[in-house]
Amino acid sequence: MAKHAVLSSGAKLWRSLACPKSELCLDLTLACGQSFRWRETAEGHWTGVMGGRVWTLTQIDDTLWYHVYTTQGTQKDGSDKEKRAGVSFHQEKRATKRSKDAPRKVEDKPQGADAEQRSEVEAEMLRDYFQLHVNLGCLYQEWGAADSHFKQIADIFSGVRMLRQDPTECLFSFICTSNNHISRIQGMVERLCQTLGAPLCHLDQTTYHDFPTLSSLADNGVEACLRDLGFGYRARFLQQSAKQILDAHGPQWLEGLRRVPYMEARDALRTLPGVGTKVADCVCLMSLDKTEAVPVDTHVWQIAKRDYEYAAGSGQKTLTDKLHRDIGDYFRKLWGSHAGWAHSVLFCADLKKFQSIKETARLKQPKKEAEDEKMTVKRELDGDGTNIKTKSARQKKARISVKKEKLL
Repeated sequence: MAKHAVLSSGAKLWRSLACPKSELCLDLTLACGQSFRWRETAEGHWTGVMGGRVWTLTQIDDTLWYHVYTTQGTQKDGSDKEKRAGVSFHQEKRATKRSKDAPRKVEDKPQGADAEQRSEVEAEMLRDYFQLHVNLGCLYQEWGAADSHFKQIADIFSGVRMLRQDPTECLFSFICTSNNHISRIQGMVERLCQTLGAPLCHLDQTTYHDFPTLSSLADNGVEACLRDLGFGYRARFLQQSAKQILDAHGPQWLEGLRRVPYMEARDALRTLPGVGTKVADCVCLMSLDKTEAVPVDTHVWQIAKRDYEYAAGSGQKTLTDKLHRDIGDYFRKLWGSHAGWAHSVLFCADLKKFQSIKETARLKQPKKEAEDEKMTVKRELDGDGTNIKTKSARQKKARISVKKEKLL
């Protein structure tokens, strides 16, 4: 049985990219609620599906290591997905069941003359997915200079960057987020893929599936099936949104929204069943290259009121479209063109699962700084008041003067 790869078991099966942790922290980026398909399968090792492939990622020092599992007969490209566009839900379900009954063999490394080319393609896929062309360090500096609260958070939560996800996967994953929390969303997305997605490979006790195609999501039998799987009212939104996209726009419509202005893309997404302003902004930011999109939910609203003393709408109990827009405009004015990226850092830092990181940072605070915070030091003005000395500094100077007098 094939197992999840671990770097310590043999680096020859892995490839790498130069990437400091200050530019990408896997533990934060893959677990902060952007994508719901990554799991920590060993300490510091994250396994998930991206681009029709199953990956395990880890990082050491300034290097990002990755292992790609290749499966005979299952590597798909865009044309292969088009061939499956007319396959019905029931046919896909039967095909999925047959594949589960007889999992395909997993190869540890590419075979044939195209191995080098595949390696280059996969490296580029990874760069694109993590948007490694964006200098995150420079952005952190800009945000910190404009926002003192962000600077305090950034010193602890470095390396949180935006993923560039497949628009179909991002949209239908976030339709599942309505009135939900991250762990439950992960389970729903996993069941969605297991039921409607093509199987890719089997590792340990886990079978990995690709994300479903629009055609498989749009099938008339999908809503009832997903209700049986616990999706509730979201089942109808998933099926109807996929059907509306195919009937009214075509399979390439979502990709095409990458080439239109932010507000146009957001308004277009909001015409879909189950897609409100927050979900539309998430899709714009995390898959459609709209770096200025700031998804606002009650959680972000609380951050704005608590940490930025944002008073607008303080008497309201629910988020309105106007309040959503006003909060977004506030942060766009504060952080600039990549406001959505900055927002994700604060969102990540406020998640309960990461509060231990803040506590650890406090414990590691240098002893001298901790003492300085606790002590109330008496200060005095020296001369014209421009030079301030502490009591301890005066005492040290006085002791030195006494020693000199004794020597004389």
